[in-house]
Amino acid sequence: MRGVLLRRMWVLILIFVIPVTLADMSFAQDENDDYEAVLKLGKGIYEVRCLLCHGSEGDGKGLVGTVLRVEKSGRILEVASRDLVPGVFRFRTTPTGCLPDDADLLNTVTNGIPKSFMPSHEKLPLEERGAVIEYVKEFSGRWYEEDLCDPIEMEEPDWVGSPRSIERGSEVYKEMKCGECHGYDGKGDGPKSNEILDDWGKKIVPFNFATGELKRGSSAQNVYITFTAGLDGTGMPSYEDSLNEEDRWHLVSYTLKLMNKIN
Repeated sequence: MRGVLLRRMWVLILIFVIPVTLADMSFAQDENDDYEAVLKLGKGIYEVRCLLCHGSEGDGKGLVGTVLRVEKSGRILEVASRDLVPGVFRFRTTPTGCLPDDADLLNTVTNGIPKSFMPSHEKLPLEERGAVIEYVKEFSGRWYEEDLCDPIEMEEPDWVGSPRSIERGSEVYKEMKCGECHGYDGKGDGPKSNEILDDWGKKIVPFNFATGELKRGSSAQNVYITFTAGLDGTGMPSYEDSLNEEDRWHLVSYTLKLMNKIN
């Protein structure tokens, strides 16, 4: 399947393009042995840097457990480590329901997730980051059972952030009833804000735009991909089918205004 082939391609890149220093790895080994060596490296990295939060089985039941984070507004958020077993990821550039691609996973591992307790690992050598990504995939059968999806294509219009776009975005915000969750002023205090559960049955609070920064990043393109791909596993849906591309970009403009990213 395409997903498995792409995984093998990533392994070949790790082995032949990026210098790998494992003493027991030989370029003369066949591909399966090479892959096992990459998994061994990834497992070692995972056990040192990831196990404490994500757990030995990748189910998010590490020793850290749930951590509380308090916003300036006084709102208390429960932050739990990601359960990797279902293979459901929020931060993707692929359509809703799809697995993330390797670039998505590498971005998360490298940059971390702001406002969570997922740190940046940019100082780890690239081959180690790549190896731990391959090991993480072993927790979910989806990587073997499903084909990978193509990333969502996007081209940011030059009018994003303009007064007219912001005005139209405000209308879209109302039409799509975003305020029911995110609040009519974007402060995460909408009438349904206390009713949202994630796919694991845990309470999840909608984003407060007044705090200024999205977890995946707050560029116009990052906001657009959130509206288009959704955040799988949460109450944030994809608008790829329910909003045309232009209105999604207008919604980006209004959202950036709420986040004080536009004067």
